[in-house]
Amino acid sequence: MFDVLIIGGGAAGLSCALVLGSAKDKPFAKDKRIGIIAHQKASHLQDALFNNVLGLAPGTTGASILESGKSQLTTLYSHVQQIDKEKVLEISKTNGTFSVRTNKNLYHSKIVVIAVGYTNLMRIKGLERYIAPHPRAAIEKNRIWLKNTNHIIEDNLYVAGTLAGWRSQFAIASGSGAHVATDILTLWNDGRHTKVHDKIK
Repeated sequence: MFDVLIIGGGAAGLSCALVLGSAKDKPFAKDKRIGIIAHQKASHLQDALFNNVLGLAPGTTGASILESGKSQLTTLYSHVQQIDKEKVLEISKTNGTFSVRTNKNLYHSKIVVIAVGYTNLMRIKGLERYIAPHPRAAIEKNRIWLKNTNHIIEDNLYVAGTLAGWRSQFAIASGSGAHVATDILTLWNDGRHTKVHDKIK
């Protein structure tokens, strides 16, 4: 049983996992079980080249970020379980608990974050009723979003990144994932607004 399971290992998913993982020393987060199904084959980052992102050296590739992000998560926050080479097929909810079925396993979680891409090839069974045309993408591209309010689809089911209705911009997708993470930390902290920063002492 996970406390939170993130689906998607792109900009939004990895950012969400890093922020959640960084709260490991907080009393309200130290015993939480966090997982990420880091399926990345369909990530738009695979072909991206970044020259206009604050903090990234010009010429940084999206493919390198996908790998370095997973390494960063492993090195700094090894308690976050990374599930590789599995694709989510179905999500269902029974008695307040989510079941996430992949092509290889079945997982259970109290909270789920959907952070996969916004193409109409997204075929996770159980999410069909939330799918609508993307509000911030060109119609001819046939992009989709999962209808939500402030990243919340329904109780304990979140969406982050382009699939949440945001534009396909690296900084926006990353920020969306971090936003969801801080909302979950706030939930764990009994509703007291929460963020996590490291500081130079």
